[in-house]
Amino acid sequence: MRSLRLLVPAMLSLALCGMAPTVSAQSISDSQRGEIESIVRKYLIAHPEVLEEAMGELSKRQAAAEAEKHAASVDSNAATIFNSPRGVVLGNKDGDVNFVEFFDYNCGYCKRAMADMLDLMKSDPKLKVVLKEFPVLSQGSVEAAQVAVAVRMQDSSGKKYLEFHQKLLGGRGPADKAHAMAAAKESGLDMGRIEKDLASPEVRATIEENFKLAEAMGMNGTPSYVIGKQVVIGAVGLENLKEKIGMARCGKATC
Repeated sequence: MRSLRLLVPAMLSLALCGMAPTVSAQSISDSQRGEIESIVRKYLIAHPEVLEEAMGELSKRQAAAEAEKHAASVDSNAATIFNSPRGVVLGNKDGDVNFVEFFDYNCGYCKRAMADMLDLMKSDPKLKVVLKEFPVLSQGSVEAAQVAVAVRMQDSSGKKYLEFHQKLLGGRGPADKAHAMAAAKESGLDMGRIEKDLASPEVRATIEENFKLAEAMGMNGTPSYVIGKQVVIGAVGLENLKEKIGMARCGKATC
């Protein structure tokens, strides 16, 4: 009923717009207004499918406006999103589609989304994958992200980072510094250098950069993605991600 109450005044305005130019909402008397509202209300009750059509059209327009806003934000931040030296680059570094994931090591959805990312890397040799730490859930998330940045600082290839990433994100229990350090050790990283790099300004600068990007694109949770010029919020599943990649690559869900 709330939608109906909101829609009746809107339809009343539309009705007035269709009247003679001399007729305006201000010149309609209260009794006339009540009459028109009654007609509109009766029509909607007799044809409730109009409400569904109207709400569907509203949703389409809102989605289109949001997509345009996201695309503009991606354009203005493209260099940092796709080519910042603070991102971890995996897959094809010269790929034709950029697939950027913002994640939190304590995000349950990110654990499941990791399998999607790994599947995409295996099945799509033209995909450039960029990982960005976005610790929004807890202090433990921040600690884990800090260790992850230190791992990236000593692994330009991204191979050990990916091993570390899978161990920590796929591990049991909440992620924090202790769990992250254990995953780094298991991945064969230089632990002394990690301790040293944790005190580096680069660690803080990396996380701050990622937060600024996320804010600019309206990301408020994890996982979130930038695929081409599209911003995708949430763990949408492998097939949806493939469709987004297709749209970025050739303008169709399947190329």
